[in-house]
Amino acid sequence: MSVVFCPCTSGKTYNDCCESYHSKVSFPSTPEQLMRSRYSAYVLHLIDYLLETTHPSKRYLYNKTEIEKWAKENHWLKLEIVVAEKDVVEFKAFYQQALKEYIHHERSMFKKETGRWYYLSGKHIY
Repeated sequence: MSVVFCPCTSGKTYNDCCESYHSKVSFPSTPEQLMRSRYSAYVLHLIDYLLETTHPSKRYLYNKTEIEKWAKENHWLKLEIVVAEKDVVEFKAFYQQALKEYIHHERSMFKKETGRWYYLSGKHIY
C-alpha cells in the first residue's frame, strides 16, 4: 500500500493532515494549518472549501468559476511557508502553467471568529 502525502508538503499523509479539514471532521486550529489546507484545496480542486474558509465579509470578492478555472489550469508543485506568526502567513506556492513555472508569493491575513480561522486578505509579494 502506498502512502499518499498531503499536497500541502507538510510531510504527513493526506489522511493525517488536510483531509479532516476538507471533510469538515475538524477545523484548522492555526492560520498556518488553514493556509496549508487551502493550498491542498487548490491542488484537489475543492472550490467550495476555499469559499467556505474565506471570511464571510470578503466572499463577495471571489467568483467560484474563476477560482475553479485557475485551480484547474495550473499544475501545483509545492507549498513553502516562509513565515507563520499570529494571524499572518507568508507563503510561496509553486505551480506550472503550460511549460513555465511560477511562484505565487503572498502575505496573507487571517481572522478568527466563533472559534474558526478564516482567510481575510492577501498581499502579493513581487
